[in-house]
Amino acid sequence: MITSIKALIVVLAIATVTFGFARPIALRFSSKSDFSRRRNVWFILTTAAFLSPNFWLFVLVAAPVLTWAGKKDSNPIALYLILLHVIPPIPVEIPVLVIKQLFPLDNYRLLSFCVLIPAAWRLRKLKKGTRIYGLTVMDLSIFAFALLRVLNYVPPDLPDHTILQDSATHVLRRTFLFFVDAYVLYFVASRSSFNQRSVSDALCAFCLVSALMASVSVFETLKSWLLYSDISTRWGAQVIYGSNYGVYSFRGGYLRAQASVGNSLPLGYLLAIAFGFWLYLSNVVSARLRIVIAILFWLGILTSQARGALLGAIVILLVFSLLGPRALPRLLKRVVVFALLVSAAGLTPFGGRIMNSIPFFAGSTDSTSVDYRQRLAERSWELIQLHPFLGDPLVMTKMEDLRQGEGIIDLVNTYAEQTLFYGIIGLAVFLAVILLGVFKAYRVSREIARRNRDYSLLGASLVACMIGTLFTLGTTSFLSAYEIIFYVLAGLAAGYAHVGKVLEHS
Repeated sequence: MITSIKALIVVLAIATVTFGFARPIALRFSSKSDFSRRRNVWFILTTAAFLSPNFWLFVLVAAPVLTWAGKKDSNPIALYLILLHVIPPIPVEIPVLVIKQLFPLDNYRLLSFCVLIPAAWRLRKLKKGTRIYGLTVMDLSIFAFALLRVLNYVPPDLPDHTILQDSATHVLRRTFLFFVDAYVLYFVASRSSFNQRSVSDALCAFCLVSALMASVSVFETLKSWLLYSDISTRWGAQVIYGSNYGVYSFRGGYLRAQASVGNSLPLGYLLAIAFGFWLYLSNVVSARLRIVIAILFWLGILTSQARGALLGAIVILLVFSLLGPRALPRLLKRVVVFALLVSAAGLTPFGGRIMNSIPFFAGSTDSTSVDYRQRLAERSWELIQLHPFLGDPLVMTKMEDLRQGEGIIDLVNTYAEQTLFYGIIGLAVFLAVILLGVFKAYRVSREIARRNRDYSLLGASLVACMIGTLFTLGTTSFLSAYEIIFYVLAGLAAGYAHVGKVLEHS
């Protein structure tokens, strides 16, 4: 407990400075009451997590606080984003008496039950405003993807290689969890986007908490201390699920930061998305502050040593530059500045080791990961050709040669994963969700550029982040924060496009 208290003091100190520093910027996009409430709830839940001996005591504190805050907040998706990783998403099974198993609960689902579902109910009953009404093509694409996942049962890869059979209970559970985990998130993100301010508020909330996580991640790497690891140890996550929450991992001699995300890979991805949002939000601050915060996000990405996120952030920068005004000069300027920063970082011991850990750079310190990905790609292509259209739910039993030392078959490519399990049809339906968002946001951004340059740049930021996400998903599995942000971006893009059409005809 003493270790937790020390870690809590450090986290609260970093958070106090971050919230204080970010307050003037945040108030440009949100009200004083919303900002103060979100900040206070974050402090309450963080303190409760570090002091709670188990997850259920934390829930006892968090559930009523989240429910109250959700009712009070004018923009529930912004509240959701700022609290998304207030603690690592450690899954804990819900205790039951009659049946053998219900489903695990984590912070994502707790937020869904306490914030998103009540917000969705209020939005459904709302009969005025500029929000989306009825079902759209994007809604139907998500339903099609859900139907495929529900009907095409993929057994979990259990340590004893037992293949669980499907049942009516499993079907009901998968349907319910898809609604809780995915659709309600997309619904609230898209339907709560009433105007430009509501979308900007959501982006700002995400950037604020990401700046906090970036600061924590830099501290963790410099001090070789994972501040949130004791929470997962006390709550038994590693023992029950064999997860790597709070597990120390080093590359190039430096600790890979995890912050409150609990894993370095999604941490890097989240900070890359925050950088993409910041490219738009930074228009309201000075050039010096714009650069300082951007550097903070990049330092966070580097300390996570998430190579897919690093390359994804570069893609986001390039796409945003191409979609903005005076595209070519701005792109060339940013490329030159980025190259100078990378070169300068490469001359430092820390920067040199980070660069050396990136695949395809000379002297990579982790060629094993690259070799595994190449083997996975070759093996996946062989198996996809056997069941090209609807995939093979039992394909994991044919990939034993790819089982790693940790005892898992790591499908580190979302597109291969979707095609293996659900075939080309499944991949097409999966991509339709985000590609429709890209198309809608891009079209509105281009059409409104002359009339409302600021709103056009907001769309460019969303498009850049979605394309960066598509790139990053080629380096990781579709789970955890990747899946959450996938639906958040799709929802925000749908809301942005709808509001843009209203502005055009006003």
